[in-house]
Amino acid sequence: MTKDSVKQPAAPPPGAAPASPAALDFTLDRSSPVPLYYQLAQQLEAAIEHGALGPGSLLGNEVDLAARLGLSRPTVRQAIQSLVDKGLMVRRRGVGTQVVHSQVKRPLELSSLYDDLEAAGQKPATRVVRSAVERASAEVAAALNIAEGADVHHLQRLRLAHGQPMAFLSNYVPTGMMDLGTDRLEATGLYRMMRGAGIILHSARQSVGARCATAGEAQLLGEPEGAALLTMRRTAYDDTGRAVEYGTHIYRASRYAFDFQLLVRP
Repeated sequence: MTKDSVKQPAAPPPGAAPASPAALDFTLDRSSPVPLYYQLAQQLEAAIEHGALGPGSLLGNEVDLAARLGLSRPTVRQAIQSLVDKGLMVRRRGVGTQVVHSQVKRPLELSSLYDDLEAAGQKPATRVVRSAVERASAEVAAALNIAEGADVHHLQRLRLAHGQPMAFLSNYVPTGMMDLGTDRLEATGLYRMMRGAGIILHSARQSVGARCATAGEAQLLGEPEGAALLTMRRTAYDDTGRAVEYGTHIYRASRYAFDFQLLVRP
């Protein structure tokens, strides 16, 4: 038989510890033109992305892994090195090869980062940095189609995945739409709260960019000063055409990417 067919492990249930590499099963098709090291690397990466291998997991001995899979040690080493090069693993002297994190690939659609992280098995959490009513600036007023100086609820939240900072979110919401208590904001996503309040999200206008992190942003996100950040500005609308949220967000480029699907125009 040329194909070792076994089921790829699912993400562990909430609260459970990630699986150890020795407990994972892999599917290696020895008749495929795809190199074995690449097949192994792809499945290790999938295990990281889906939470089966969490941050801090040790990969174990390359010799033992090679023997268990019936692969040569150079093949296993090449697979691991490809993930080290992607920043998903790191080799530590005296410790071994350790999982660092997975990069979140988020589709460009009207969805909540909290929901996307949860769906990807990334164990999202939120820390509210600011939640206050303030006067809308000209920029915010134009985005929300309200008068400059009108009251608006300003939220600043640090979004984490597997306990590590992922993004810093700054959102402006018209006052009186719903309860924006800190406990609720830290327990779930903003769009989920909107849906619970009967707000039907319909569409959004969004722009994506990139820049370098300031000293304050770098400290907040656990990156070196000047590190690459992805930026996003979004105004979301409900089914009546009312602007219900304006957000300016920054994301760690080392851990986050926007995923596009491009179609050929007929």
